[in-house]
Amino acid sequence: MKAQTQTFELLVDGTPYEVKATPYEYNAETRFRVTFNGSPIYIFVWDSEMKRLSAIGEGTDTIPDNLEEAISNQLERLMQNA
Repeated sequence: MKAQTQTFELLVDGTPYEVKATPYEYNAETRFRVTFNGSPIYIFVWDSEMKRLSAIGEGTDTIPDNLEEAISNQLERLMQNA
């Protein structure tokens, strides 16, 4: 996957989000730097327990669960189309 920022829009629970995601490699796995609606940067990585990409690190508890899942789904589509 090219390390090019992807921008996409999501409508989650009636709220519009503009999401920017930039893939990068870390220890041979693809991770994503993600922001939405001007938020701080969140790092999304594959979570083998949840079987999807999820946000890690400080402040991730402020991301609504439905938004995190919608971002994860879109990132997985991007990975499949790369």
